[in-house]
Amino acid sequence: MMKICGPKLSLCCTILSVWAIIQLGLMAIFFYVRSPAFIEDLKIDDHDHHDAEKFLKALDTSYSTIAVNCAISAGLYVVTLAVSGWQMWVNKNS
Repeated sequence: MMKICGPKLSLCCTILSVWAIIQLGLMAIFFYVRSPAFIEDLKIDDHDHHDAEKFLKALDTSYSTIAVNCAISAGLYVVTLAVSGWQMWVNKNS
């Protein structure tokens, strides 16, 4: 068995990974459905505010980009959860 981290660190990483998956998963869903609560977090250039069509396109693009980024981050935390769960199992069996 390959022991990378101790029992306390693996438990901490597991808990943080679970929380991050929940939080980023919910944020991805909310950005995907274009929740107005996150409108301040969008990146829209100042010159796009003067034309309504450009503004709506920039709004849609920003929501989509952030939703994908949150989903990718949640997926990476799933990998972290798997590694830290494996380390918990290794520490328990050694």
